[in-house]
Amino acid sequence: MNFLKKLSVRSPWLYRINAGSCNGCDVELATTACIPRYDVERLGCKYCGSPRHADIVLITGPLTARVKDKVLRVWDEIPEPKVTVAVGICPVSGGVFRDGYSIEGPIDRYIPVDVNVPGCPPRPQAIIEGVIKARDVWMARLGLQE
Repeated sequence: MNFLKKLSVRSPWLYRINAGSCNGCDVELATTACIPRYDVERLGCKYCGSPRHADIVLITGPLTARVKDKVLRVWDEIPEPKVTVAVGICPVSGGVFRDGYSIEGPIDRYIPVDVNVPGCPPRPQAIIEGVIKARDVWMARLGLQE
C-alpha cells in the first residue's frame, strides 16, 4: 500500500491542549496551521475542534495545578490509538517555570508522551517534524506501516 493510499484511508486529526503555556508555542502552532510554507494539511493532517475526533494531541506549556484536572479529562476523551506530542520545552521539563509553586511538573508524569519537540518556542520546522513522527507512530499503531 503506497503512502497516498494510506492517507486517503484516514488522515490523522490534530488537537491542541494548552496546559498553561505563555502562548509562544501556540503562536508557532498557528503558523503550522495558517501559513502555506509550513502547512500541516499537506502532510495529510488536519486540526479539529473536538478531542473526540482527534488522533494526535499537541500539548503546550508546563502542566499547572489550575488546569491539571481539565487537561487530564480532555486527554482521556481522545480515543485510542492516540499519540501525544509535547510541543516546546515546558511540557518536556517545565522549562523556565519548572520550580514555580503552581507547576505540577513535566507532562509525562501524568500522560504518556510519544514525541518531544524541544524549543522555546520550537521553530515551525521542528513542529512539522514532530507531527510527521507522531503520524508515523499513529499509523504503526493502526497497523498501516509497511
